[in-house]
Amino acid sequence: MLDKDDKNKPERCSALIALELSRLDIDIVALSEMSGDGRNTAPDTPSFYSGKLAKEGHFSGLGFLARTSIASTLGNLPTGHSERIMSMRLPLRNKKIATLLSVYAPTLQAEPAEKDRFYSELRYVLRCTPAADKVIILGDVNARVGRDAVFWRRVLGSCSENGRLLLESCMELQLVITNIIF
Repeated sequence: MLDKDDKNKPERCSALIALELSRLDIDIVALSEMSGDGRNTAPDTPSFYSGKLAKEGHFSGLGFLARTSIASTLGNLPTGHSERIMSMRLPLRNKKIATLLSVYAPTLQAEPAEKDRFYSELRYVLRCTPAADKVIILGDVNARVGRDAVFWRRVLGSCSENGRLLLESCMELQLVITNIIF
C-alpha cells in the first residue's frame, strides 16, 4: 500500500510495483494514470510512459513496466501515440512480433467527442500496425460488456455506451474481447 508521500515519488511507486510484479512473476504490465513522458529505469524493471505532467492530474497517461530481460530485446522504445495510447513491439520466436497496446479509455462521464477521438486514435494505431503482428490490447477500456453473443457474433454483447463503442471497434477491426487475466 502506498502512503501519500510515496505517490509524490514516481521512482518509489515504480520500485514498489516492480517488487510486486517480481513476486507474482509477471514480465510486462500496462499501467494507467501515469504522468510525464519518457523512461524510468528502476532496477530490473524499466518503465516507459506517456501522458500529462503530474501537475495536470492523472485523468490520462499510461505506460508499460517490463523486466530488463524483456526491455533489452526491444528494437525500439515503446511509442506514445497520445496520452491514452502507447504501443510496444515485442520480438517473439521465429521472427514474429507482438504489438502490445497500453490503453486508457475515457470514462463513461467523458464527453462523447473525447470518446470518439480515443476510438479514432485506437483504430488508426491498429490500422498502422503490421498485419503479421500479434496484437494484444492491455489497460483500462472503461467499458462494461455483457453476453449477447448472437448479436455481436465474434465479441460479447454490450451494457454501457462505452461498451458499445468498444464492441463496434472490435467488430470493425476483427478483435476478440477476453477476460482481464487470461
